[in-house]
Amino acid sequence: MAQTNRQPTTSPKSAGTPRMNPGDEAPRGSVGSGESVCPACHGTGMVGGETCENCNGTGKITAGIGGA
Repeated sequence: MAQTNRQPTTSPKSAGTPRMNPGDEAPRGSVGSGESVCPACHGTGMVGGETCENCNGTGKITAGIGGA
C-alpha cells in the first residue's frame, strides 16, 4: 500500500485536539460552528503582501453560527 504525505489533523502539542488558526472561534466540526471568510484578509489569505496571520493563509476561519 502506498503512503501519502498528509498533514496531521491534530496539533503536535496536544494529540487529539483539532488544529485551530488564531482567528478560529471553535475547532473545525464543532457543533454550532461553520466555515466563514476570514475578516482580516477577506478570503484572500494575504494581508499587505504577507500570509494572513488570522487564518494562516487559508482565507477561512471557523466561526460560531446561530446564537440566542
